[in-house]
Amino acid sequence: MADVIIKLRVMPTGPDVDLNKIREACEQKLKALGGMVHKVTEEPVAFGLKSLVFVFLLDEKSANTDKLEADLKQIPDLQSTEIVDVRRAFG
Repeated sequence: MADVIIKLRVMPTGPDVDLNKIREACEQKLKALGGMVHKVTEEPVAFGLKSLVFVFLLDEKSANTDKLEADLKQIPDLQSTEIVDVRRAFG
């Protein structure tokens, strides 16, 4: 089976939230599901608020995005998650 490349945006509850703590917690949850984080970027939203965008690989068989989003929403100070893109990786 192939891997899927998933791009995920997470939004903190406010601009004062420590993004490093959210980043670490998200990376732990992604790795627990068998994901391999490729890249994490901060994107400005508005009024000092920034979102984190994760690009990671996950095995196609275990790629349950609903469960992933539900697990991530358990993280304190995380307001929302959004799957931005899902692509099948070949090669």
